[in-house]
Amino acid sequence: MKFTVDQDACIGCGACESICPDVFELEDGKSQVILDPVPEQHQEAALDAENSCPVSAISH
Repeated sequence: MKFTVDQDACIGCGACESICPDVFELEDGKSQVILDPVPEQHQEAALDAENSCPVSAISH
């Protein structure tokens, strides 16, 4: 599964990184996907991070 972060929408709140640090990392104030594709063992947490994003910047 592949995830992307809309850099224009991301507000850098860090919610995704706190929920799924194996997949998301803040860099220069914006979230980045650091595993692509996301391995199966991290997909549930990555989906939780996507659903928790306050500006819906994460998609899969």
